[in-house]
Amino acid sequence: MIKAVFPGSFDPIHNGHIDIANRASKIVDELIVAVYDKPLKNFLFSPEERIDMAKMVFAANPKITVTGYSGITVNYCREIGAQLMIRGLRVFSDFEYEFRMALANHRLQPDIEVMALITSEEHTFLSSSTVREIASLGGDVTTMVPPQIKAALEAKYRSIENAGISATSKATRD
Repeated sequence: MIKAVFPGSFDPIHNGHIDIANRASKIVDELIVAVYDKPLKNFLFSPEERIDMAKMVFAANPKITVTGYSGITVNYCREIGAQLMIRGLRVFSDFEYEFRMALANHRLQPDIEVMALITSEEHTFLSSSTVREIASLGGDVTTMVPPQIKAALEAKYRSIENAGISATSKATRD
């Protein structure tokens, strides 16, 4: 039985991630979509929100489970008995980064293999930061994320905007 981990921050999960995960689930017996909770960057969504969104997206695929994790990814793979890590490649610069990471991960855990899947052509431009930027400016991300993720983005940016307005009006009153 082949158990694989597809790790990422998924902030937010988008159609490119979903495509890679669904394709990987056809190759392995079990796929864990592992949502990283402590990267060295700022998040729009909390770890719990990102996990919940991914669970919604993959609810109909019995071969995919979603969980959170922290620490070194290959150590997490070993802890849960995964033999394989799945990565997605969009452009040449992704290859260079993923190649270096695969070598470092192999140094740390030689028994964990890395498999890179090439993104589908229609998703080559997609990244979570692109989705966040477009959504933050009120752009249409309908073709980039599932409807429930689009709704979550709109709600998050509305709450940020309302918090900014509340803070501004409070400062004006004081």
